[in-house]
Amino acid sequence: MQPYELPLTAAADAIRARQLSPVELADSVLERVEQVEPRLQAYVTVAAEHTRRAAREAENDIAAGRYRGPLHGIPMGLKDLIDVAGTATSAGSRVRADHRAQADSTVAARLSAAGAILVGKTHTHEFAYGLTTPQTNNAWDTGRVAGGSSGGSAVAVAAGTATFTLGTDTGGSIRVPSALNGVVGLKPTYGLVPRHGVTSLSWSLDHVGPITRTVEDAALVLTALAGHDSRDPASLTTPGTDYRPTADADLTGLRVGVPRNYYFDHVDEEVEAAVRRAIEQFQSLGARLVEVEIPMTRYIQATQWGLMVPEATAYHESTLRTVPELYQADVRILLETGELMPAGDYLRAQRSRTLMRQEWARMLQEVDLIVAPTVPATAVRAGQETITWADGTVEGVSDAYVRLSSPANITGVPSLSVPVGHDAVGLPIGMQLLGRPLGEGVLLRVGQAYEQTQPVRELARSVNDCLGPA
Repeated sequence: MQPYELPLTAAADAIRARQLSPVELADSVLERVEQVEPRLQAYVTVAAEHTRRAAREAENDIAAGRYRGPLHGIPMGLKDLIDVAGTATSAGSRVRADHRAQADSTVAARLSAAGAILVGKTHTHEFAYGLTTPQTNNAWDTGRVAGGSSGGSAVAVAAGTATFTLGTDTGGSIRVPSALNGVVGLKPTYGLVPRHGVTSLSWSLDHVGPITRTVEDAALVLTALAGHDSRDPASLTTPGTDYRPTADADLTGLRVGVPRNYYFDHVDEEVEAAVRRAIEQFQSLGARLVEVEIPMTRYIQATQWGLMVPEATAYHESTLRTVPELYQADVRILLETGELMPAGDYLRAQRSRTLMRQEWARMLQEVDLIVAPTVPATAVRAGQETITWADGTVEGVSDAYVRLSSPANITGVPSLSVPVGHDAVGLPIGMQLLGRPLGEGVLLRVGQAYEQTQPVRELARSVNDCLGPA
């Protein structure tokens, strides 16, 4: 196994034991970038010189006894919405082509303090306003979409061109590409991870979180990220927590909610079968399955769009009026639509969200978590605009991808996407675990318990098989 193939936890253990140097790991990752990046296009920019210099500094610090913890010397990618001082943050748009950050975002500063090393900035759908990331190709089939808007971040982890990355999630933008590329994606509780210095799409729905190869890796990164920051008005005043789950896979007594409605409606047969097999695995580990009724389902998509569209338009008000021609057509249409939405519709969406949060809180008193598909279908072909379901219903790709992920954004509850196999043509399938606010510990414990029942996934090798010769 090459160093770039190591999950974060394994790489950290090897570095701490002096069996792997940060320089060796960085060199391996950068060589991997040179090999596959022309076909995958996960990165906007790669800071190879900075990466190598920071790896040498990390190696010297560790040798001198100044080890900072499990992220020290680990190569990472950051979505091109996240400010790093002196580095461009274009948000995937010509509107921000000349923008260069003057200071680190909170999350970038915390990761830097923990010793993580920046490889580069990863592609996003323009201003995170989409579910496909058109610049980037799926790591398992370059003719298919990567998912979005954190597509570059998910592909980089899947392909081994970063050991971990950060993405943002407003309607599923961490979990959707994670599911489509066979990696782990965590959308934390709203407000748990500060967003200062991160370009906004919709401030009441935006989240920042990790994309990793394993659940334990996600816990390590979340531990470094979480904590109050007064510069983010939504930041929670929660104490620092070590989110790493115990190795115990016994789920005896845990109540796992299985939706009887919504989450398995208009879902591909192979996706449903894979998720239900995983649910059976929870039962074999001692969990008790409890059927739950998802509340207010007819209002979910209207509430998501009713909040996101006007908030996004408000954020872009100035540039939309001064340089509208610099936006991509799909994003510009959505932003202009927001200008036409009545204030009453936005207020009704706010009231709907309040009621939905209350109903979800009641539902989550009955169970410890809910399990469901992350997305209803695997990665579609690039350029495909619709999905036709078995009953003949036709649905837009973006609507389909956001449909199962957006409830966690509306309610603010945490959601963890984990891989649960592949379809008949080898494309990854994802399952999401949804929990109570600040219930990340439960989700990570359950996700790891499931992960331990599965064969070790050598993702980069599998992606090599899909990509073929360089």
